[in-house]
Amino acid sequence: MPSASDLPARVARRSRSEARIRTDRLQTRIAFILQCGVGAALAWWLAGDVFDHRMPFFAPVTAIITLGMSYGQRVRRAVEVMIGVALGVFVGDLFAHLFGNGVPQLLVVVVLAMTIASLVGAGILMTIQAGVQAAIITTLLAAPGQAFTRWVDAVIGGGVALVISVLVPATGLQRPRQKAALVVEELAAILRQTATVIRTDDGELAGETLQRARASERMLDELRSLASEGVAVVRLSPFRRRHLPGAQAVADLLEPLDRAIRNLRVLVRRALVGTRRGEVIPPAYTALLDDLARSCDDIARELHERHEPTAARAGLHRLGERSAVIDAASGLSGEVIRAQVRSMVVDLLVLTGIPVEDAADVVPTSARDRGRRVDHDVVDDEEPT
Repeated sequence: MPSASDLPARVARRSRSEARIRTDRLQTRIAFILQCGVGAALAWWLAGDVFDHRMPFFAPVTAIITLGMSYGQRVRRAVEVMIGVALGVFVGDLFAHLFGNGVPQLLVVVVLAMTIASLVGAGILMTIQAGVQAAIITTLLAAPGQAFTRWVDAVIGGGVALVISVLVPATGLQRPRQKAALVVEELAAILRQTATVIRTDDGELAGETLQRARASERMLDELRSLASEGVAVVRLSPFRRRHLPGAQAVADLLEPLDRAIRNLRVLVRRALVGTRRGEVIPPAYTALLDDLARSCDDIARELHERHEPTAARAGLHRLGERSAVIDAASGLSGEVIRAQVRSMVVDLLVLTGIPVEDAADVVPTSARDRGRRVDHDVVDDEEPT
């Protein structure tokens, strides 16, 4: 149990960790923040100086809302939010011009704007934005001579945001590849931690490792969102079409990564079970985990370097052959771990660009493994202990 004298050191470590997390968060958002700033300024300038609108409040506001709400699936949501905002502002402007402002008018205009949005087939984002903007318009009186210009400001702001979304800097398209590399690095770290669990019989570390393996699913979800956005950008932007093969290549990593993560969770779960039950897990099987982690390192390095991760294939070939050797002293958990290593070898070979059928053929079948397809051998990691 930690002593009181360890408290300052633990607090310092936690503070450094929190600072690093917040710094990393800012680094991932800085491009988005700058885009919002540029979009707001450009929308204000266009509406105010080019279209000569007095106090074009809704131009920068719509630009920021559109960019902010569209961060995950950017272009599609940019269009949806822009239309919703413009529709709400137009309905609110029209109703306020005809009937003035007040509580009854506010009720009617919000219901009317959201109803129209729903009737034209709007999604939930567009419908909500229509109601919000209609409410704002109804409660804010337009300056003399400025009626019906506020919805034009909203269209200008949304248009600016849409252009920024399509013309997103090419450096942003590298984020999915870098995220994929981080996911593979996390797989390597979990494999090494699992090997430590087996060697030390550390039940507490086994539980922490299982939680870490399950948390890796969130990293994959983030990668899935980034990859989807990257493909959408390069397909819609004429200036980014040349990046389509690279963006699609990253999207193709999702399926084998998903299978690898699920197989890894099963592997870690069995390491925990084996540790609790005192089962025999041969040192040769633990060495397989170390070698599999090294293959993950090779893949991650090439992803960071923007290369197709082919350098790991030779090591994975050898690992597949070694994993066919069965140790007669192994218990049930050891055999499950060996089987999951074999499945992950297939997953990682697919990750390097080898078709799944060819990857499965690389892993030789032992007598005990005949009849099992290692490329799809994924089971629920919530098995009872």
